[in-house]
Amino acid sequence: MKVTMIDILRHGECEGGSIYRGSTDVALSDLGWQQMQTSAESLMRAVDANSQETPWDHIISSPLQRCHRFSDKKSQQWGVPVTIEDQFREMHFGDWEGRELNEVWQSDQERVKSFYSNPEKHSPPNGEAVTDVRDRLAIAWGSMMTEHRGKHLLLVQHGGTMRVLLTWLLKMPLSGITQFNIPYAGVCRIKVMEDSEGRQHPSILFLNNTSSE
Repeated sequence: MKVTMIDILRHGECEGGSIYRGSTDVALSDLGWQQMQTSAESLMRAVDANSQETPWDHIISSPLQRCHRFSDKKSQQWGVPVTIEDQFREMHFGDWEGRELNEVWQSDQERVKSFYSNPEKHSPPNGEAVTDVRDRLAIAWGSMMTEHRGKHLLLVQHGGTMRVLLTWLLKMPLSGITQFNIPYAGVCRIKVMEDSEGRQHPSILFLNNTSSE
């Protein structure tokens, strides 16, 4: 049975404060870089507590700089190839893009409530539908699994896309995105086992570096 391991790493804290980032392309803060470095080291230790070498065969990253700059730097440092995949970008929040969370809550409270309670039916005004986000992530995931079957991958992602991916992989309704607490530089390790008929069976080994085994 073929086994593929995927470590998903959320980007760290960004410049700009608590805003709807989405497609807003902002840089990591100094703390954000440190958070991602710490999480990457923790992921390495989760493979082998004594190893000083990266376990990853390939890095795949969102094109937004809060993900790809870290990915590019680590690709050079570790000697691991990196692919920037546009389909793994964060969702676009439409009219909420770049605005403070509290300000949007005060000015558009009913739409915010509708979005978080039923994201499958309600999207941010003029924003990307969560169902469309799910569909493009599913395509990107499928391509990744086809190209890198049997490898150990590092997928550098966003909080929103990580939540959507997890609900899709676990066959949960999209309303489940509110049930995952994924902090800055949060991590998730997924093992995908492929049977003799080519069917894939994903399982979460840990989320936020808390082992489930």
